[in-house]
Amino acid sequence: MNSQELMHEYLNGVAALRQATDGMTADQSRARPVPGKWSTLEVVCHLADIDALDAERMKRVIAEDQPTLMDADETRYAVALAYQERELSEEVALIESTRRQMTRILRTLPPSALSRGSVYRIDDKTENRTLEQLLNKAIHHFRHHIPFILEKRKALGM
Repeated sequence: MNSQELMHEYLNGVAALRQATDGMTADQSRARPVPGKWSTLEVVCHLADIDALDAERMKRVIAEDQPTLMDADETRYAVALAYQERELSEEVALIESTRRQMTRILRTLPPSALSRGSVYRIDDKTENRTLEQLLNKAIHHFRHHIPFILEKRKALGM
């Protein structure tokens, strides 16, 4: 994909998320109809928190030379950040705002900026990641999690 297609896919993740969560009540969003799995609200909070981190990582790659980026522990986030107490509509709005802002920033860059690099740290390992790889990660993160929301909708009879 070229840079314009990547940005389009990145921003389109919001529409897919809105469609997946459309019409859910607060109780439905907090329900855990699939045993052992997060609620829809927990999935969306996870997406919001990681999306904010992904945006910060991309900004650092754009603004800094070869920054070191840290990974996040999703389990700790879910426990410590009150996922079941948050509001679905606020989380979706936050994601939309973050992605609109980030897309606006990305559109100011030349296509060559996608090759800007970083050192990505996961536990004790490091790997090099480009801006393009970070953007693709954010796109695929939504593609990975939205089917889980659709599975919950189906289990709730929606």
